[in-house]
Amino acid sequence: MVESSRIYTAALIVIGDEILSGRTHDKNIAQVATWLGIQGIRLKEVRVVADDTAAIVEAVNTLRARNDYLFTTGGIGPTHDDITVDAIAEALGVAVVVHPEARAILEGYYQERGGLTDARLRMARVPDGADLIPNRYTGAPGIRHGNVFIMAGVPAITSGMLDALSGQLEGGAPLLSETIGCWVQESEVADLLGRTEQAHAGCQIGSYPFWRDGKTGANFVIRSVDAEELAACTRALIADLEAMERPAIPGGI
Repeated sequence: MVESSRIYTAALIVIGDEILSGRTHDKNIAQVATWLGIQGIRLKEVRVVADDTAAIVEAVNTLRARNDYLFTTGGIGPTHDDITVDAIAEALGVAVVVHPEARAILEGYYQERGGLTDARLRMARVPDGADLIPNRYTGAPGIRHGNVFIMAGVPAITSGMLDALSGQLEGGAPLLSETIGCWVQESEVADLLGRTEQAHAGCQIGSYPFWRDGKTGANFVIRSVDAEELAACTRALIADLEAMERPAIPGGI
């Protein structure tokens, strides 16, 4: 992975009727976001779409154009409703082909599991010109076409595909963060948070209020790619909170 000062961004499309219906709870957003952060890439937006070709095509073409990378999860299995490959090929303006390496991988994987049926062969189909992302769990690979990365929806398989991509993408400096907590109403410190962020270029402060033990509090997460700026902003916020007689708690509450 090449690291630079430029901010690299990514989008994620979660594909599947089962997500939108509530039957399946998505677990990939968090793990993709965490993995991207380690690669020095910001997850800027997430869209959940149905198993609908037009919706997938529109989402792919919109999000791949305004981000450095686009990741998709779901819809690349062996059944008739797994239409992700066909939809993304349409978005890219290319044909769908059987990738010879993917076919060989699946033939080996299913040799003692009933053989390579027509349904299983669907998992070797890719948009023409694509490369493969290894899958150490079930053999069926993920797919990379330019800046589009097509991955499985099963979280454990997605995780393995992300591992295979680790260090392979160009990214910027990793986003660092510090968390402090305080027993204070968010509205009491809204102006303070704004002033502190403005005074420290390159830092962002997120405020996350909660109600616990009959009291109102908030955790503040300071983020920056610059370790010195991050430390300076954190110190300033702690000092200002203590000046208000609102002691800060390092690490959050």
